[in-house]
Amino acid sequence: MSSTVDKARPRSSSETVRRVMAAVVFLPIFYLLVHDLGPIAFFGLVALSGMLAVAEFYRLHLAQAPWPWWSWAGVAATGLLLSSVQWPTVVADRTVLIATVGLALCMPLVSGKALRDSLTDGMVLVMGVLYIGLLLGYLLLIRALPDGALLIFFVVLVTWAADTGAYIAGKSLGRHPLAPVVSPKKTYEGLAGGMLLACLGAVVARAWFLPSLSLVDCLVLGAILTLAGLIGDLAESAMKRSTGFKDSGALIPGHGGMLDRLDSLLFTGPAFYYYYVALVTTV
Repeated sequence: MSSTVDKARPRSSSETVRRVMAAVVFLPIFYLLVHDLGPIAFFGLVALSGMLAVAEFYRLHLAQAPWPWWSWAGVAATGLLLSSVQWPTVVADRTVLIATVGLALCMPLVSGKALRDSLTDGMVLVMGVLYIGLLLGYLLLIRALPDGALLIFFVVLVTWAADTGAYIAGKSLGRHPLAPVVSPKKTYEGLAGGMLLACLGAVVARAWFLPSLSLVDCLVLGAILTLAGLIGDLAESAMKRSTGFKDSGALIPGHGGMLDRLDSLLFTGPAFYYYYVALVTTV
């Protein structure tokens, strides 16, 4: 979620055009994969996105160093962990996690690096699989619920609304820093704007395609998803700031890397899932 204390550097027209064109190309594809082509197509989208995101996560740690073998193992483990959500009887999540942890603990024996460096690599390996694979899997769980495609659209719409509201309010009204050490441009005003637009987006989604949610559900989810998305955004900002990267990658023109696009959804997905299962499906 973008919200600014100082006056933001204006975006160049070419960057704006790239962002708009990327959205024009991606949104119809996203709709088809989520709504028309079924759960398997959506799994393919999530799995591909997750493996690209975890590769970018490892890039933040490795910087410009040549990719070691264990990073490819982490990408594969992320794909397998997501597969365990889609096909739990075929791929066991505990098996994937135990194998990943075991590999990380064996790193000092096989990496050839100093003990401290090999242990750090092992922790990064496990963290990437858990951070991306475990959290992103909640989108697959949401898609498997009744009306799952519509629920996915709700989560994405509200997350996007929170991000957009935070950027607009922060840029125009932002005065009080929210997390100056991690992300100096985020403000309390931006947070309020994001929460306001997220609640409005949730109400619009209810009226448009998801009448099963009550008005109270929409307002509560707007607030919860805004805060969850903020945590996800700040978490990635801390990682990038600690390594000196501005973006996790340059995969999407004008939008940065895949991890930059997923950082909020990694946390809004689980937040929505637990709220919906606990308080909506039981009514």
